[in-house]
Amino acid sequence: MAGYVKTGIDGLDAMLNGGIPEGNQVIVEGGPGSGKTLISFEFLYRNALNGATGIFFSFDEEPDRVIRNAKAAFYELDRIDEMIESGKMLVYPDPYYTTSGTQYELGKLLSAIESKIEESNAKCVVIDSLAMLALMAPEPAHFRKAIVEIITSLRKRGVISFFTEEMKSPERDRLEFSPEHFVFDGIITMYQTGEDFKRMPAIEIIKMRGTSHSMITTPYEITPSGFKITAAENIANYD
Repeated sequence: MAGYVKTGIDGLDAMLNGGIPEGNQVIVEGGPGSGKTLISFEFLYRNALNGATGIFFSFDEEPDRVIRNAKAAFYELDRIDEMIESGKMLVYPDPYYTTSGTQYELGKLLSAIESKIEESNAKCVVIDSLAMLALMAPEPAHFRKAIVEIITSLRKRGVISFFTEEMKSPERDRLEFSPEHFVFDGIITMYQTGEDFKRMPAIEIIKMRGTSHSMITTPYEITPSGFKITAAENIANYD
């Protein structure tokens, strides 16, 4: 479908009515263990297989740990090393920090991110996570201004980005939105539904500008071959 990029994730493209519009910037949010980092990694992997360079900027964990965790979870995806070695998937730590290694400047960090994207001609980007970026800002207003600037830059480049974010609660009825949510083109939310003794992971597309997406909260599972999102309605197959 022209103008759309498939995620390649089983069931997600159907929910998205074919894929994510080019240039959309998306929040992927969930509670601990929901798989938001893994689904973002799989998005890069699937697009790398199709020739699109992707960058994973990891602020929460060292790159080696991100890769190791993904390979442990998706041990049937046997081309992860190949995609990394070929340069189609790039996993970076913080691309900028001061000489002390502890004091961060958000503006310089985002400029460094833009430079890495331009150098590699990346079309798919993951920034893990929004919370870590917020910690680098001296005040909330500065953070929101910086997020608007990086989103605008990524849109102009036609890049699709996933920004991960930790939810305050994994429950759907406790969903909260912060001001920056309204700036992004899409919000994909990963819940833990049900009772404590029997909880089921489920995914919902809260919004996605530029496409008519599913409005149904849909169960998913993380398998060795990737995410499997169970269709909750009769949506056409876009393979």
